[in-house]
Amino acid sequence: MQPSATGKPADLARARSTPTGFGKSLNRKIWLPRLFYEVVPWFYLGAGILAFFATLYISDWFWILPHYLLFSAACFHLGLAVLMRRRKKHRGDGVD
Repeated sequence: MQPSATGKPADLARARSTPTGFGKSLNRKIWLPRLFYEVVPWFYLGAGILAFFATLYISDWFWILPHYLLFSAACFHLGLAVLMRRRKKHRGDGVD
């Protein structure tokens, strides 16, 4: 055990544990309206594609170009992940 600033040994195992309230809030299910539930992955894919094509119209290497590319990759990845997870769930071989 590593000593702490007070001179007492620190309990490192307890420090690494996730607080129960925070862990519960990350894994809780929320209710979404059906329209919003259906549109979310397509919104992510559309935002990713639009951000990618917006980079084509930037004439110089501005500071915004890497941000657009990163945003487009993240949105595209998130949209595909949501679609694949839903497809797996609806087939019955996935988890909730």
